[in-house]
Amino acid sequence: MFEGTALYIAVTIAAFIGLWIILYFIPLGLWFQALVSGVNISLIQLIFMRWRKVPPRAIVQAMIEGTKAGIPLNRNELEAHYLAGGKVAQVVHALVSASKANIQLSFQMATAIDLAGRDVFEAVQMSVNPKVINTPPVAAVAKDGIQLIAKARVTVRANIKQLVGGAGEETILARVGEGIVSSIGSSASHKAVLENPDSISRVVLEKGLDAGTAFEILSIDIADIDIGKNIGAVLQTDQAEADLKIAQAKAEERRAMAVATEQEMKSKAQEARANVIQAEAQIPMAIAEAFRSGNLGIMDYYRMKNIEADTNMRESISKPTKGK
Repeated sequence: MFEGTALYIAVTIAAFIGLWIILYFIPLGLWFQALVSGVNISLIQLIFMRWRKVPPRAIVQAMIEGTKAGIPLNRNELEAHYLAGGKVAQVVHALVSASKANIQLSFQMATAIDLAGRDVFEAVQMSVNPKVINTPPVAAVAKDGIQLIAKARVTVRANIKQLVGGAGEETILARVGEGIVSSIGSSASHKAVLENPDSISRVVLEKGLDAGTAFEILSIDIADIDIGKNIGAVLQTDQAEADLKIAQAKAEERRAMAVATEQEMKSKAQEARANVIQAEAQIPMAIAEAFRSGNLGIMDYYRMKNIEADTNMRESISKPTKGK
């Protein structure tokens, strides 16, 4: 009795496992769903999808969605896109959305955009509903030296044809910032910019900043403009300080040269004085030699001494008296 019950349970479990394996490799329910939805796909192809490691449900659901939307889809192309790492459901959603919005989008373009790493469904939505990008604060200086800090809102629409290989939002923000700096920098006065901020938008839009990007710029609106520093005054102050330091350096250089010249003159004077002292030291010897050789008599010597005394007296008389 016990052995018969155990055998019955084992057979039942084996039957359930066998039925699950059959239903897994032979998705009858999925095949019937495709059949009643108007999708022509054979049961054997669903079995082969399992062996090719392709989920049949993802392919069948995509083909049903495309068929109901009037978009013909090829099963082999869907499987190839899945095996390439693409998102089949997102691609079909994008194709349906583009068809309803009268946007030209082929299956090849949609799969290329998807494999390029972009969200093709979001791109189609952005083509219908433009996106607003807020730029970070952009600082620029007008010709009068006043700094202005501007913030802008850029309304963009996805450019389907440029999504593959086109630049992203970062490029748009960088180009808009460059255009704002150029527009403010070419203004004669910061007051003119504050009075007509829309002039910035016109100048920036005329530059064609969306060339080569995945977006089309619809409008650029200046959201806020703040007055920053007086850059011109700061630069003039810095220049004045630099000129002052240069002038001080040159003055110090001239003073050093004057000191060096004075020292050189003193050195030459001391050298001349030493030469005079040395020459005066030779006078007694010359007088003695003149006495010995007979070239100088005693009367000549006394007359010379009288002249020297008279000269010293005149010099002492000519000097001013101290205290007067």
